[in-house]
Amino acid sequence: MARQCVVCNKGTASGNLRSHALNKNKRTWKPNLQKARIIINGSPKRAYVCTRCLKSGKVERSV
Repeated sequence: MARQCVVCNKGTASGNLRSHALNKNKRTWKPNLQKARIIINGSPKRAYVCTRCLKSGKVERSV
């Protein structure tokens, strides 16, 4: 399963870790995803949603 938000499609970002000696190492930044019960197309489903979407109210949570 790809680590991706179902609302905004935020996923894993990649780049370089740079030391003071300017060495380059590949690294990844993973989004802060939470498994939540949300309403998708009128029915409640469990899905991975990033915390920014949860906090901003882009998602309607089901009980």
